[in-house]
Amino acid sequence: MLALEGVRKSFRGSEVLHGVDARFEPGVTVVIGPSGSGKSTILRMLAGLEVPDAGRVAADGATLEAERMLTHRRRLGYVIQEGGLFPHLTARANVTLMARYLGRDAGWIDPRVKTLAGMTHLAPALLERYPSELSGGERQRVALMRALMLEPDLLLLDEPLGALDPMVRFGLMPELTAVFRQLGNIVVFVTHDLAEAEYFADRLILVHEGRIVQSGTYADLLERPASGFVSDFVRAQRPMREARP
Repeated sequence: MLALEGVRKSFRGSEVLHGVDARFEPGVTVVIGPSGSGKSTILRMLAGLEVPDAGRVAADGATLEAERMLTHRRRLGYVIQEGGLFPHLTARANVTLMARYLGRDAGWIDPRVKTLAGMTHLAPALLERYPSELSGGERQRVALMRALMLEPDLLLLDEPLGALDPMVRFGLMPELTAVFRQLGNIVVFVTHDLAEAEYFADRLILVHEGRIVQSGTYADLLERPASGFVSDFVRAQRPMREARP
């Protein structure tokens, strides 16, 4: 279990998280909200890449402090926006970078790469290409493979489909869902797209101006909105033909 407890965070004197409380348990939790709402900052807190100004991040009940940070980061897989692959490394080298750094031998690495390529439906030949030689969807699959390589207890994804064209995104969504179900661990997925959130989420957390304004299922947001903002957020993302008066 991972939790944010009373977390506050400011950048350059501007507070971006205002006393956030949230728990993340096995399954897919989607953090959703408009641009600038604090979604990515929440994810970076969970990854240990940002330190709270107040409150705490807790992993398995213990505060995530500096001496535990390296161990925590090795337990997680993190997919940043647009993948973040190293352009000078092949896809295979990107995927296996941390495993090689930690001294895993080829007898462990090679079968793991084969398993992940099958899981993400990436053709093995593509692993020998550089990121610039791959499509957007292929790069996202490589980024996901890299995040999964060390069998993480926690998977964090920051708008992993945001840069993809609609057809590529549509094709990748069922594959990602299958991966999440196979993992059976904690997945935290950040997006601003409500349809995407509905598709993936076991639980939704809606963030606005650095505060959690509602959490629950998609049906909760749709049928039992906690505020006018929640209603407006849901209404704004309905297809235009449905929103027409």
